[in-house]
Amino acid sequence: RRFNVNLRLAPDYRHTITDIANLQIAIPGSAGAFLTLGELARIDVRQGASRIAREAGGRAVSVKANLMGRDQGSFVSEAQKKVTEHVHLPPGYRITWGGQFENQQRAMKRLMIIVPASLLGIFVLLFWAFKSLRSAFIILLIAPLTLIGGLTGLALSGLHLSISAAVGFIAVSGIAVQNGVIMVEEIVGLLHKGRSFAEAVREGAVLRLRPILMTALMAGLGLLPAALSHGIGSETQRPFAVVIVGGIISATFFTLVLLPLMFNRLARPKHTQP
Repeated sequence: RRFNVNLRLAPDYRHTITDIANLQIAIPGSAGAFLTLGELARIDVRQGASRIAREAGGRAVSVKANLMGRDQGSFVSEAQKKVTEHVHLPPGYRITWGGQFENQQRAMKRLMIIVPASLLGIFVLLFWAFKSLRSAFIILLIAPLTLIGGLTGLALSGLHLSISAAVGFIAVSGIAVQNGVIMVEEIVGLLHKGRSFAEAVREGAVLRLRPILMTALMAGLGLLPAALSHGIGSETQRPFAVVIVGGIISATFFTLVLLPLMFNRLARPKHTQP
């Protein structure tokens, strides 16, 4: 392993350029022979960088910025546009946008694969559970409706869409699907007991009202302190909590009101009279 070692001469030996030029350097392989540093190199005083950073074998200069009052994506897009218009680099130079923006782009690319794959897996499991494409589709349709509450919560809180908020959307979609399964499972069970379709939908929605509200209140109230926090670390956990709290509100409303209506409309057998 190699380590960089910085040596600094004592003040008495670095007052002038002449003092540094007279430093003696031993000649390898000779007995007691020396050369002065001035005989090996040209020594003068110049202005330059106090520190040279390197990355991937080349010199690198970092320009850092902290954002306040706007989202990261629009800022970087605007900055890239202005840099392209006004900054012309000489040959051999290049600009790389990194930091949190680079991490965000990398995470978004992963989410573009993970989210569709997750939805497909959930749909397969729902079809496996209910043996019905309609029931699986109706339950899965509740998940996108969580965007209404989540985006409304971000807007009211003055927050922007981030990776943390995107993960919150995934989590609250799972809660919405779970509540949908609870209600549809009860309706299907009543149908198997011989109840009429309209009666099964109505009683299933009433019987599963309390479990769905308990699930929503537990998740929402549990994350409410994090959604209202403004302390250290809140910039990461607050968007996640706000999305879940807002998404649970809209998901619960649509599960209790819209899901029975959609099931009554879309899953009703054709020979059954309304």
